[in-house]
Amino acid sequence: MRAVDISARTEYAIRAMLTLAEASLSQAGPVSVDSLATRQDLPRKFLEAIVSDLRRAGLVVSTRGARGGYSLSRDPGQISLGDVFRAVDGPLAEVRGLRPHETRYEGVATHLPTVWVAVRASLREVLDETSLAQALSGDLPEHVKAMAAAPDAWRNR
Repeated sequence: MRAVDISARTEYAIRAMLTLAEASLSQAGPVSVDSLATRQDLPRKFLEAIVSDLRRAGLVVSTRGARGGYSLSRDPGQISLGDVFRAVDGPLAEVRGLRPHETRYEGVATHLPTVWVAVRASLREVLDETSLAQALSGDLPEHVKAMAAAPDAWRNR
């Protein structure tokens, strides 16, 4: 079994969205893909595809012209990290291509769907309840701070 994987695509998308959140809060206007790539040291071509996914998902809007670029489609406090994950990588949790609640097992594994649903719920608890604004400011939800402060949270197992 491999660990929950946060793909480069998702990480880059979150970093780009945090840059757009900062621009939104400072009312700096649209940010070009070149500027996003430079500010976060991201590969431009890969970032273009990511921003396209974010636009299709309705999380960013594009502005054409010399001063054009991308802006958040709504306030950074209204866009969750989970929204960004889903826009670029699909569902938060899958088991062999199925949603956790769609899995079925017989015999000794009968209760596994409940565990898979709980795993998804824990991801939602962090990602859907943490906004771009909170991630940008560091003023994270109390339950997220508490999870990160657990004695073994930062240790590999």
